[in-house]
Amino acid sequence: MADTDEMIHEDALPGHESRLEPKPEWQPRYPGSGRLAGKVAIVTGADSGIGRAVAALYAREGADIAIVYLLEDDDAAETKRIVESEGRKAITIRGDIGEKRFSETVVAKTIEAFGRIDILVNNAGEQHPDKDIRDITEEQLRRTFQTNIFGMFFLVQAARPHLKTGAAIVNCTSVTMYQGSKELLDYSSTKGAITAFTRSLSENLVGEGIRVNAVAPGPIWTPLNPCGGATPEKLETFGESTPMGRPGQPNEVAPAFLFLACEDSSYMSGQVLHPNGGTIVNG
Repeated sequence: MADTDEMIHEDALPGHESRLEPKPEWQPRYPGSGRLAGKVAIVTGADSGIGRAVAALYAREGADIAIVYLLEDDDAAETKRIVESEGRKAITIRGDIGEKRFSETVVAKTIEAFGRIDILVNNAGEQHPDKDIRDITEEQLRRTFQTNIFGMFFLVQAARPHLKTGAAIVNCTSVTMYQGSKELLDYSSTKGAITAFTRSLSENLVGEGIRVNAVAPGPIWTPLNPCGGATPEKLETFGESTPMGRPGQPNEVAPAFLFLACEDSSYMSGQVLHPNGGTIVNG
């Protein structure tokens, strides 16, 4: 496998949060209450966007965090600083979750550092807008599926021996799975796969006392959109089509990930939460 610095992306993905203006709001909105005290969480895509907000909120609630990211060392270092500022421990693990061996490395390094895994947050993803299906290259199609759904399989496979009764898996799907997206054909297809994976994995693991749920964000202001090929014109009106008339912020999504990871949701598995600005999806 080539070094991740040498990997060719069709867009500027996944993008630096440190260069994004205005900055996404990741800060937890309320004091912690110990809902994840003593827990260890792996969070993919935790260097920026929703992943950073989840890592920050989990840390405030008492969890130590394995920060998994692809390329952005500066963003990952900032997330680590944020976690440590909450009095928790953090490690950063750099690489491509679409490679099975790297996913195994993520789990091995987390166990080496913390001795356990209680929560797995499969958040990392990529998107590449195309107006015509004929413009989607075979490389792009394979790459999007490799990151967005293969990586989830690989990480769950690697983590499974360490997930005990009471553990939680939280996957990130998308409103595009429910509504469709005419310019995100491959991306929305992976999100449909993630929702089916969530429901099926829940059925597979619920008897072991391991809960599996998902979050389906709407348009959230993260590096994924401006760095994922969106035009300046689209960015000017990003999120305005939602009933709330605006994009969401990462710290408006992170509480859904917290709820599904802690005992507040102890009677929920195979479900999807929808922080999407009021869009009704009936799913």
